[in-house]
Amino acid sequence: MKNRKRNNLGQFVKNPKSHIGFVNLSTYTSPEIIEVPNQDWIAYGDDNNYFQFLIDRYNGSPTNNACVNGISQQIYGKGLGATDSNKKPDQYAQMITLFKKDIVRKLCYDLKLMGQCAIQIIYSKDRSKIAQIEHMPIETLRAEKCDENGEIPAYYYFKDWTKLKPSDQPLRIPAFGMSKENIEIYYIKPYKSGFYYYAPVDYQGGIQYAELEEEISNYHLNNIMNGLSPSMLINFNNGTPNPEEREMIEARIAQKFSGSSNAGKFILSFNDNKDAQAEITPVQLSDAHNQYQFLSDESQSKVLVAHRVVSPMLLGIKDNTGLGNNADEIKTASLLMDNTVIRPFQELLIDCFDQILAFNDIALNLYFITLQPLEFTDVDRSVQSDEEIEEETGVKMSVELKQIDGKKVYETKEEAEQAAEKMGCSGHHEHKEGDKIWFMPCENHSEMSIELGQQILNNLKGEIINEEWELVDELNESADISNEDWANICIKEKKNLFQQLKDEITSKPNGFSYLDSKNYKIRYKYAIGSTKPSNSSRDFCENMMRLSKSGIVYRLEEIDKASRDGVNSQLGHKGKPYDLFKFKGGVYCRHKWNRQLYRLKANTSPSKFLNDYKKTRTIPKSYIKNPRGTKESIIAPINMPNEGHYPGVK
Repeated sequence: MKNRKRNNLGQFVKNPKSHIGFVNLSTYTSPEIIEVPNQDWIAYGDDNNYFQFLIDRYNGSPTNNACVNGISQQIYGKGLGATDSNKKPDQYAQMITLFKKDIVRKLCYDLKLMGQCAIQIIYSKDRSKIAQIEHMPIETLRAEKCDENGEIPAYYYFKDWTKLKPSDQPLRIPAFGMSKENIEIYYIKPYKSGFYYYAPVDYQGGIQYAELEEEISNYHLNNIMNGLSPSMLINFNNGTPNPEEREMIEARIAQKFSGSSNAGKFILSFNDNKDAQAEITPVQLSDAHNQYQFLSDESQSKVLVAHRVVSPMLLGIKDNTGLGNNADEIKTASLLMDNTVIRPFQELLIDCFDQILAFNDIALNLYFITLQPLEFTDVDRSVQSDEEIEEETGVKMSVELKQIDGKKVYETKEEAEQAAEKMGCSGHHEHKEGDKIWFMPCENHSEMSIELGQQILNNLKGEIINEEWELVDELNESADISNEDWANICIKEKKNLFQQLKDEITSKPNGFSYLDSKNYKIRYKYAIGSTKPSNSSRDFCENMMRLSKSGIVYRLEEIDKASRDGVNSQLGHKGKPYDLFKFKGGVYCRHKWNRQLYRLKANTSPSKFLNDYKKTRTIPKSYIKNPRGTKESIIAPINMPNEGHYPGVK
């Protein structure tokens, strides 16, 4: 009895015992697929709300957020393309109508964030084809229990499953190909071992680290907002409660004070007297800032590993790997991630898209246009087909590379012959480039050049200055323009054509330009602007130089009209019309426009002003008019910045 103690009332109490309990924070668990007997659908997660859990981890973890955003954007790239879109334009148009950009973008996002995505299939009234598709938010769907064949016959829709009441009845929507109804659900998910109804996300192993990163940031924020304080060890010195009481006390303390959101809160204790007060002992963390920094770095690292991010720099996350100063390493990391992470997602989506399109009898070789910089992609036309290169780069080879020496070429004879008919000739001829054979319009190269020359002259009417006018001055800031030996190589039939055109132009009266006056006129002559060597010349430049040697010059209005009409537009940026006055024959062109001043001869005019030759041998200041583009007009594109390329294109 001597060891027994009394309380304040003089009553004996039991010998004090010490009991230590651990208050556990929430622990990470993998998603559970729960089949409830009295429900027709399969729950996802122990509270049937696992999709929202994933959304919360996306919103709470900055690293997880960056990974999901970056990878989903790379999956979508620049949208869907098809290597055979030129050959099947009608089917390609139908595909674009069905798979709108916004829908495909949402599917890519859901597939990455949730591990699966869903499409609402809407059939035509007679159910002969798919009339429309829409994105279905994956968190609103739950799978129906499978049938005797192991197939999932339908999915149940409810806007918010956390608010589902016993009286509510979710909407049942049949799965794709499992009914004759006009609306069905196409559910897209990758195969995952051990999962049938739903698929865990590909970064499943890193979710606990995403949650840890979220809790660390939440803890620090609340600690600062509520007032900094250390963790506490709480001792109750008034006896040891029984197990049920201990559990109740632990639960209440955990509910009120544990967790990052309760960091920095204080405890208010009410006691009968000082001897019965609870003892609270601060537990100081040694080197706490380093521990938190380690946890933060470790969380970020593990989340990146879970997403299989080769280099954080690819997602805009700077680290100390040194990749920022090594372009080759960035290129290698980008290619590796594109092939090991991005492409599998894209292939899964494309396989599903093909099944949907097949219902409408549409068969296209689909691909996602990549966000990869073109210089990061290595292609070799000797071993890769045009379709393979297009899938790698997103550049439609059949369009972008249909020019050889400035001339349009085609992949098939039929395309070349159709182009020949539009040009006024017929047939085709071949042009070999490596192992690839291209087809050009017209039966031979000469005929093609003649027809192109005719097209140019139909849209760019010049004139030959008659004998009443004489050349006073020529604005020429380049080197010797007499170096035109290359232009003297003429084929007989070409000479005949240009003689006819020359006669036609000479027979027409001279026009008037807004740059002209009563006694002066200003014209432009196509001339050599650079003596840099060139292996070949373009038809436009070749034809223009032959006409120039015949004495044909042009009004500025004629040049502007030809620009608007798209003369030589096949060499413009993306095949669009461009300003001939500034850029002549296009990129790398070695030609320019020389401005010429003509005056009316003194013996043909009654004007006394013109009798003084000294006053008319040079350009009068009052007649110097510099239209827009004059500075560029006298410079060959090859000598311009970027060699005449469209800004930002090389």
